[in-house]
Parts: sequence; structure tokens; C-alpha cells
Amino acid sequence: MNFCSSCGQPVIKKIPHGDNRERHVCEHCTTIHYQNPRVIAGVLPVYGDQVLLCRRAIEPRHGFWTLPAGFLENGESSLTGALRECVEEANAEVVEPSLYALFDIPQINQVYVFYRARLEQPTFNATFESSEVALFDEADIPWGELAFPVVELALYNFFNDRRDGEYIVRHDEIRRPWKSPRG
Repeated sequence: MNFCSSCGQPVIKKIPHGDNRERHVCEHCTTIHYQNPRVIAGVLPVYGDQVLLCRRAIEPRHGFWTLPAGFLENGESSLTGALRECVEEANAEVVEPSLYALFDIPQINQVYVFYRARLEQPTFNATFESSEVALFDEADIPWGELAFPVVELALYNFFNDRRDGEYIVRHDEIRRPWKSPRG
């Protein structure tokens, strides 16, 4: 950030009085510009024994597979955002969503919230954001073509939980360098 969004004057980085972190501060109008993590909400859609994945038609990671997810919009709950993203990326509507995982990625200032949900019918299709949408059995997951480590970890945990017959709400932190849980 170079200029104040309130008055247009240049900003400097400093620790404001009473704070403990460096912030962008406008010395002209005294506005403190807080920059906080972005929240990504998504769905892990399941139909029978299969999981729905989307091949990205947009950057970042164009051409790689992901779960339907995206940035939360202002005024939107995490669940509403996750369901919206499932429609936007896969044209799929799910039922019985339940909180499944929270992933912190501090290096890139992101927090992911995933809901596990069920597709009543295998009804979905590609959209502007996805060039391809498909159901995958665990054995057919394109592990080497997943767009993001968070997607790999969510799927890995899901298949383990399914084998164990118990779905717990998960919380993990993803750090670089990324080490795959699959070895």
C-alpha cells in the first residue's frame, strides 16, 4: 500500500501507539490501514463413494484440480460463501453441509473453511471458473495435479475419516515447505 484510501496521501509503515505490529499509517489524516487474512470458503462435495473436483479454468493454478472454493464476500457467512462457490465453480448444489475443516496458512495470510456436503444427484457441469468437473473415486484422485496443498490435506483427511467411520472437525496449519501427508 502506497497511498491512503481515505485521503490519498502517502502512507508509511510504523507501529501505531498501543499496537504491537507494523501497519500502514497515514500521517496526514491518521488513518490506520489494517490488513488482515483473507477467508476462503469451500465444499467437499460427496456423491456415494466419490468426491467432486473441478479443473481450474482461471489463475492461479490454471489446469489443476481443486475442491470448489473461493474468497468469502463481505456480508456473507462462511457457509453461504461455500455453497455459492460450489454453484459458481461446479454448478452443483449440495445438501446437509457440515463444518469439516479449518486450515490456517499464515505465510499467505489465508484461512480456509471447508464444509463436507452431499450431492443428492450427480448434477454438475463446467463453468467460467472450471474447465472440467468430475466425480472421483479415492483411487482415481489426480494427487499430482491438485492445485493447492490445502486441497490435498482436506482430501487425505476425508478419506482417512471415511475409513475410520468418524468425521471430526479438523484444524491444521499449512507451512512451507509443504510436506505431503501421503509421503
